[in-house]
Amino acid sequence: QAQLVESGGGSVQPGGSLRLSCAASADTYNNKCVSWFRQAPGKEREGVALIYTGNGDTVYADSVKGRFTISQDNAKNTVYLQMNSLKPEDTAMYYCAARAWCGSRWAQPYGYDTWGQGTQVTVSS
Repeated sequence: QAQLVESGGGSVQPGGSLRLSCAASADTYNNKCVSWFRQAPGKEREGVALIYTGNGDTVYADSVKGRFTISQDNAKNTVYLQMNSLKPEDTAMYYCAARAWCGSRWAQPYGYDTWGQGTQVTVSS
């Protein structure tokens, strides 16, 4: 059964760091485009980072480039999102999602086969 489970969210002060994890079943992980999305109250869900688990290629949204790093651990079928220099505007529910293909519109939440339940990130002083 295809499955994604996020963890690692929490509350942090501005400038702090968090690492999110997205644990996947094997069929949801191998040679898949795995993306991290976020959704703040009243806003649309937006993609922030992507990794293609087949070769490790990554893509980032401009809003997080240089602050967030997406990575993978093939032994654990897990994708991570390391978030540094967090800002209040990073506050959102964070989701991971997977599909077989990436494409230029990866940051739009359409066409993904599997979604996790989400993990809350709050950045506040």
